[in-house]
Amino acid sequence: MHYVCGGNPEGEVLLLLAGFPQSWYAWRGVMKALEKEFWLVAPDLPGQGDSDRPETGYDTQTLAKKTHDLMQSLGHSRYFLVAHDVGAWVAYPYAVLFNDEVKRLALLDAGIPGITLPDALPVTPDKSWKTWHFAFHTLPDLPEALITGNERVYLDWFLRRKTAAPDVFSNDDISEYLRVFLKSGGLRAGLAYYRSVTVSAEQNRELNRRGKLDMPVLAVSADQGSIPDMAIPLRSFAENVTGIIISNSGHFIPEEQPEVLARELHTFFTM
Repeated sequence: MHYVCGGNPEGEVLLLLAGFPQSWYAWRGVMKALEKEFWLVAPDLPGQGDSDRPETGYDTQTLAKKTHDLMQSLGHSRYFLVAHDVGAWVAYPYAVLFNDEVKRLALLDAGIPGITLPDALPVTPDKSWKTWHFAFHTLPDLPEALITGNERVYLDWFLRRKTAAPDVFSNDDISEYLRVFLKSGGLRAGLAYYRSVTVSAEQNRELNRRGKLDMPVLAVSADQGSIPDMAIPLRSFAENVTGIIISNSGHFIPEEQPEVLARELHTFFTM
């Protein structure tokens, strides 16, 4: 696994998990804002960024265990966990399996398979553009046929269309995400998260039988994001949920409002 770390070696540890189609790079602004007080660890999940792209193992429990192996190898046994999008999919089983290590958990604009992700996604034009890719990515072969050769067009739409202000992603930012997307197996691995969602959902339903998450949870929504209010559905699965909604942001909160998000995280983690 590839990872980036830095900040204050004497500070509390923050583990940051990014979503699709991103990498650790999504956290760069947040990391800059928090570097004086926290030690920050931002890995690329397997199949993401500059990490390896295995043929199998994209169910979220396997991804959680591999990420935990990384944290063990780095010597971290107590830390905060922040996760966005697909990273939040991984964070739920991670928090259940390693709840003695995760002190507090922040989840950003994501429905968790088997937990808060609805079985039926919206189909009306005003809402379906935010979630259409879930079904598309699970189809065999067709996404590869349509995306291959058009990767920049696809990423440009995916990143800029789901923001409050499309210019938050510069051409250089798009190029960085394109660089890792074009690596051997990049498209296959990105789609594999979605193609494993049924397995992940069943795993999560089984984990949920252990009871609610007992660490404090921060549910972070955006006023123009995908989930209107993350906190409402999460309260059925966690004992102590605080919900916030960040203004002037779409789905990609860490890159659209990094300073605002960093302040909210700082407040939550220093309570």
